[in-house]
Amino acid sequence: MTILGSPTLARAEWEPLATAHAAEADALTAGHRARKGRGERHAIEDFLFEYYATRPAHLRRWHPGPGVVLEDAPEHAAWRFYRTSAGRTDVDVAAFLEARGPALDQIERLLRATAARPARLGCFGLHEWAMAYRAGADIRHPLPLRLGQAGTDAVVESHPIACSHFDAFRFFTPDARPLNALQPTRETQVALEQPGCLHATMDLYKWAVKLAPAVPSSLQLEAFALALEVRRVDMQASPYDVSAYGLEAIAVETPQGKREYADRQRDFAARGADLRARIVAAIVSLRELAEA
Repeated sequence: MTILGSPTLARAEWEPLATAHAAEADALTAGHRARKGRGERHAIEDFLFEYYATRPAHLRRWHPGPGVVLEDAPEHAAWRFYRTSAGRTDVDVAAFLEARGPALDQIERLLRATAARPARLGCFGLHEWAMAYRAGADIRHPLPLRLGQAGTDAVVESHPIACSHFDAFRFFTPDARPLNALQPTRETQVALEQPGCLHATMDLYKWAVKLAPAVPSSLQLEAFALALEVRRVDMQASPYDVSAYGLEAIAVETPQGKREYADRQRDFAARGADLRARIVAAIVSLRELAEA
């Protein structure tokens, strides 16, 4: 096997990039790692590791992306979907496509369909309220309800609920599900997902993780940082009292809170659109490499 026609980085060139990437990842995950060592849980930030089932060790791995050859890279040679010949290592595009082809197609369809729709900004984060509606002792997060159970239920009952994201909707309480204007399923995800949804933006991190090492790790780290920011706002707008984490509530039950949430949602949608486009471009580039 030979590796021809690809940019090549000597270890002296790529190792500083890998070291800087690991340091940036460590900074973003420092709180999670410290809490885990103490046996503590963070109801907001730990979500990104628990729900998306990823570990800080995976996030700190540096992947240059397909088409880049690394010299003297035994670390990468030991990872899945890399190949090595004569001391030169790169992403094995054919092996990745063989193993992940159907998933790659599905991710691309979802991302393209989402990007093609206008952002809807009228949900006001009420999905978290619907997850707590009439929950009683089965409350989802170990945090007090800011308005109490009765106040939380009243907000849900006095607002239209219009969640388009299946992986949020599936956590609605049984009493809340019939109140939603949509009844999303896994099968309708491509047809319903829209770029204004905070969870659709957080999911960009999930897709970047699933595509590793076929996308540069810099893209994965950007997606994680954005997801962390979105998650904080997601919980600030929730019915839970997040003051113990030094965060102020976004009171979406009020006109001012609705405006603030929509402004943040609009910003996240724009930033997510850029990441979504770059992930799709990486998928296209991967297929072009396979055909070259």
